[in-house]
Amino acid sequence: MKARDVQAYPIAIDTTALRSRTWDRLKFEIEYALQKGTTANSYIINADKTALFDPPGESFTKIFLKEVQQRLDPKTIDYVILGHVNPNRGETLKVLLEIAPQITFVCSNPAAISLREILETPDLNIQIIKSDETLDLGQGHHLEFILTPNPRYPDQLCTYDPKTKILYSDKLFGAHVCGDQVFDEGWQVYLEDRRYYFDCVMAPHAKKIANAVEKVIVKPAQIYATGHGPLVRYGLSQLIAAYQQWAQDQQKKEISVAVVYASAYGNTAVVADAIARGITKAGVAVESINAEIADPEEVKAIIEKCAGVIVGSPTLGGHAPTQIQTALGIILASADKTKLAGAFGSFGWSGEAIDLIESKFRDAGYRLGFDTIRVKFKPDAATLQYCEEAGIDFAQALKKAKKTRTPKPPKGSQADRTAQAVGRLVGSLCVVTSQQEEVSGAMLASWVSQATFNPPGLTVAVAKDRAIETLLHSGNPFVLNILPEGKANPLMKQFLKPFAPGEDRFEGIETEKAENGAPVLKDALAYVECRVDNRMECGDHWLIYAIAQTGKVLESDGVTAVHHRKTGTHY
Repeated sequence: MKARDVQAYPIAIDTTALRSRTWDRLKFEIEYALQKGTTANSYIINADKTALFDPPGESFTKIFLKEVQQRLDPKTIDYVILGHVNPNRGETLKVLLEIAPQITFVCSNPAAISLREILETPDLNIQIIKSDETLDLGQGHHLEFILTPNPRYPDQLCTYDPKTKILYSDKLFGAHVCGDQVFDEGWQVYLEDRRYYFDCVMAPHAKKIANAVEKVIVKPAQIYATGHGPLVRYGLSQLIAAYQQWAQDQQKKEISVAVVYASAYGNTAVVADAIARGITKAGVAVESINAEIADPEEVKAIIEKCAGVIVGSPTLGGHAPTQIQTALGIILASADKTKLAGAFGSFGWSGEAIDLIESKFRDAGYRLGFDTIRVKFKPDAATLQYCEEAGIDFAQALKKAKKTRTPKPPKGSQADRTAQAVGRLVGSLCVVTSQQEEVSGAMLASWVSQATFNPPGLTVAVAKDRAIETLLHSGNPFVLNILPEGKANPLMKQFLKPFAPGEDRFEGIETEKAENGAPVLKDALAYVECRVDNRMECGDHWLIYAIAQTGKVLESDGVTAVHHRKTGTHY
């Protein structure tokens, strides 16, 4: 197995998939956190005219173009169809233009603008797709185009080929998974990966994503040729239904936060995604606004209905971009001062734009929901985890404020009696710990139970807004530290307290490293090293089923600490 290669596979008549694959851990984008590698999927239709879809980024430039040249003369490529454009993909396009200067780019208008800037060539051959346009490649490949923009990818374009019934879906329906499977045989095994990808990339734009899905499902596609991961064939109808449900769930949430940003080089957008991921994890909706393309009236309408507003900006020439200054002016003029606020941004050598946003909020009397986030250059995995935790804290503060205004069920009511009965369920007190390279996590858990004898398995319920939840996906290792009765208070005190984003959970606690890399608490009664085997979504929790791989009793005469509750409405 190579760290990087290109897998070529014919998927229909005249049509070949070129899947640029890496099994390496990718750190930059928040959705790569599952550490399962990824594929950057490109496609070739070779009919009377030849079209190349979505060349990959610069990590694959050399091996990808070598694979292309083995299959055809680059000078015979008529069109390069782009689902979206970014600087990373631009590096490959620059090299491609050198060997195939005759190509015509087919893309949306926002993509054309970006393309000219990235390639630094104003006189490119570009066919701009506006709406309901087509392109005839011959032999029945009469391509139909669908504009599916959202704030994160305002240039997104999907393409449908009625000859092969393939929809080239770009970012929609993807997943960051690397493997030999071209299609989604056994599609259910990919559902968790696709859900995670949706939560990271799509959830902040749920309304736009729902609109995009409605646009594409009218095409009678039998295959969705995704930009990342396995192509969708066997679980197509189920994935469409899942996308519709996930988008609907986001739009139904009672509390929402507006995340307004501009991003010169993509770094600020990545930080925005990480903050949004934390907010949605905590059960609060996100209205993502790309200030570079948003209509002022749209910005005002969204801001007025949201309970909180977070603004992010790059620093260009010592200033915030004009679009951010305009959006900030709208916010300060129309947003109630009781709304929770936040500021973030990325920069190269200075960060004046971030300071401007923070000072404007403070001077206007807004309360900030987290310490202002300043990211120099590209964020790393630890920074993205910090941003996600900041988003969780922001959302929890909004939920707490709403909860104080919500009346409790009266004593003696059926709801109160039910809560008391459920509260009599008891569980052993444990601390779940996990470590993935520089990112670690821990939480106190009492909803723990042995689930199977063979294999030895157990379940742990993890609230969706727990920071450690990101580290507990299928295949990930963790340690279950079982606490001793009569000696558990110091550890309970440590892991019950609220942690600031990025704060070390293990400060002052004696630990050692388990075989799977996660921390073992030396004062635990026993510990079990586990691997997550499966997850099930259950209301406001994830139920984690894990296989016990090894374990040890540290105090043979001890007894397990148990958590007694009086109500089933909280821990």
